[in-house]
Amino acid sequence: MSLSRRRGGRRLRHVSAAVLAGLSFLPGMAGAAPKVPAAASPAKEAAQPNVAGKGLDRELPSPYSAKSDGALPAKPHPNPDAAYGAYQRGRYVTAFREATKRIEANPKDAPAMTLLGELYNQGLGLKQDPKRALEWYRLAAAQGEPHAMASLGLMAMDGRGQPKDAKAGRDWLEQAARRGEPSAAYNLALIQIADPRPEEQAAAAVNFRKAAEAEITPAQHALGVLYLQGKGVAKDTVQAAQWFRRAADNGDLAGEVEFAIRLFLGDGVTKDEARAARYFLHAARRGNAIAQNRVARLYLAGRGVPKNLVEAAGWNLAAAAQGRSDEMLDQATAGLSPEERKRAEALAKERANQQP
Repeated sequence: MSLSRRRGGRRLRHVSAAVLAGLSFLPGMAGAAPKVPAAASPAKEAAQPNVAGKGLDRELPSPYSAKSDGALPAKPHPNPDAAYGAYQRGRYVTAFREATKRIEANPKDAPAMTLLGELYNQGLGLKQDPKRALEWYRLAAAQGEPHAMASLGLMAMDGRGQPKDAKAGRDWLEQAARRGEPSAAYNLALIQIADPRPEEQAAAAVNFRKAAEAEITPAQHALGVLYLQGKGVAKDTVQAAQWFRRAADNGDLAGEVEFAIRLFLGDGVTKDEARAARYFLHAARRGNAIAQNRVARLYLAGRGVPKNLVEAAGWNLAAAAQGRSDEMLDQATAGLSPEERKRAEALAKERANQQP
């Protein structure tokens, strides 16, 4: 289990973790034409963390981040001040100084305590010190601050500044989730979904929904999976499609591919091959191998896009370069002329270079 951070003024994310056990993220398009084989390991292939058997490994925004890669809209502090503003601009030494002033003026200033905990936890503007971070988080948590509680939960599970304690970590997450902290609800749901008991599965669905409604995109994707498979909720392909669309529109790559599949099949949403192709193409250009394979097959058959064997070959080569080979596509594009093959290879190389 690990807790890492991305540093930088306006891009700061928590990287935390858990297992979305037993969920198959990207089912294939069986029954659709052209026939597309089912995804073998979609959690890995769809740019989702390969978390099977690895324990906690989540990626969530910091409570204080101004931007979280599109996953969670920034919510200004209810009482904006110099400390928070400095943090948002990456001026961490100033943030530390201003937060300290706030606490001197008000020893019960929980948001300022949480900010100091964050600075010590990540080593922003000062030497990283998990034990000092714990002290500040605990003081803030004693005042009922949910962000501090969420951080304490992750630190207990990671054993940062203390021995690992999964029970204490879950307790902190539960307290934070009850107080409406969406990232805590998501992390708690990831723990609960790994438990096969029906009551835990149902509780996970509730917490995924809380996080999803707060625009945490991995939660939106996860909730779509639960509705698709009927885990913790009644199976509902309409709800599944809606949550996949919401995740996709928030930039979630797995959600984008899932929604494209739903559109192509007409499963829970009106069938629209052209729209599905647009979603597949967007995901393919972002480097998703499954989407690249789907796009190749669409160009081969002329479904949702004009038939184009060179494009089909180019996308097939791009997917194959990532380990997703397709014998049918290889055979279907084997008759390309040397010039067409050269163009396809150039397209594949160009797309590889454009991937983030």
